[in-house]
Amino acid sequence: MSWNDERVELLKRLWGEGLSASQIAGELGGVTRNAVIGKVHRLGLSGRVKAATPARPRKSRVEAPAPRPSNNPQARPATAGNTALATVLETMVETAPAPAPKPVSGNVVPMATRCTIMNLTESTCRWPVGEPGTEGFHFCGGRSASGMPYCTHHARMAYQPMQDRRRDRRIANLR
Repeated sequence: MSWNDERVELLKRLWGEGLSASQIAGELGGVTRNAVIGKVHRLGLSGRVKAATPARPRKSRVEAPAPRPSNNPQARPATAGNTALATVLETMVETAPAPAPKPVSGNVVPMATRCTIMNLTESTCRWPVGEPGTEGFHFCGGRSASGMPYCTHHARMAYQPMQDRRRDRRIANLR
């Protein structure tokens, strides 16, 4: 599309009438709003006449005063504003401590069952014993429970019920 004299005159007239660049582009056809804006700037058409709008008196807003915060903590909301990132606090109820778990016999890994990573199979316990990279590091090597990577003793240590872990965490935080 090229800007010929006829289209430029139409652009000047529509711009002077206060039409928007999008409206002028629609009237001219084949040009974009940005093309109209660019041509207006190149022609130096500034002093636009604003479109006639009926002058209405603006209504002043009368806002109700914000409620004053109360000193009563139960009367106030727990959070104010956006609650998407609000922390959820758990209520801690102090109960009698649970009985200590019974000591499990066989807590010591026999020398005969200890194995290295090269000796592990699907039927051996993969519980690491010691610090990796040190001389005495090894795996339990005991007979693993079916479908589990650990023997019965280590499975009890690895798979604790969620409630027991929460209780232990609360007790640790109270200390």
